[in-house]
Amino acid sequence: MNMALLNPLIALIAGILILIRPKLLAFIVAIYLIVVGVLGLLPHFR
Repeated sequence: MNMALLNPLIALIAGILILIRPKLLAFIVAIYLIVVGVLGLLPHFR
């Protein structure tokens, strides 16, 4: 999957989840940062 498509998709899902359950904010932000960090590092390890 292309990073240009993945980032907005993750942001959209996270935004919807935060609207539904605001207490999930810290958890969702942490997962988002981990996913973006790992996906950003993957091309350097190939």
